Amino acid sequence: MRALILWMVLALTAGLGASGCGLTLGGQPSPARSAASAGTAASAGTAASAGTAASAGTATSATAAASASTPTGRAAVAQADRTHEYPTPAPRQTVIGGWRSPVQAVQVFASTYINWTATTVSARLQALAEVSVGQARSAMSLAASETAHDDELHRGGIANSGLVEAIAPVRGHTDQYAVVTRELTTAANTGAYRGLAPAWHVSLATVTHVSGGLWVLSAWQPEN
Repeated sequence: MRALILWMVLALTAGLGASGCGLTLGGQPSPARSAASAGTAASAGTAASAGTAASAGTATSATAAASASTPTGRAAVAQADRTHEYPTPAPRQTVIGGWRSPVQAVQVFASTYINWTATTVSARLQALAEVSVGQARSAMSLAASETAHDDELHRGGIANSGLVEAIAPVRGHTDQYAVVTRELTTAANTGAYRGLAPAWHVSLATVTHVSGGLWVLSAWQPEN
């Protein structure tokens, strides 16, 4: 649909430009205008532009003054004076999917996170980033980049496998869960992990609602 709308806009613009009807694009007169017409239009345009600019300037000044008079506005102006940057809201993050319950979101995320090989770990972490927001997305994206360039990980043929043994809500935090996993790390090309017993790990997962009533992770914090 967006492609169709864009094609229609381009077709309409092209048709008007070819007709020589004296459209102004980007503030520049069309070559189709005669010198006399351009002079007349310039005089009228100058007066109209001056009035419009004055009105726009007045409205902008009034809006800026009103914004600066609020506590939030004053704080933003003060920060801009110090840093020479005006703070703006962070863009809303979107995800490609989600899960129907918080526990399901945590279960799938944790299972994907702990089961990988040297050849699949980067792709799995990037997939987790795409179905997460906030800190969880940043952490998974960074880990995906680091593991993709980890020569020791790939030379050793290191792999990790495990099970999610328990998921429980954290008291006093309706959107946070404690996750207990039991994991084993191995290596195909090195003896560094030979004889290593499975280990228990605890992580904290924070979930959030996204569009469609689905749940995704907004934070993931391994504790050990």
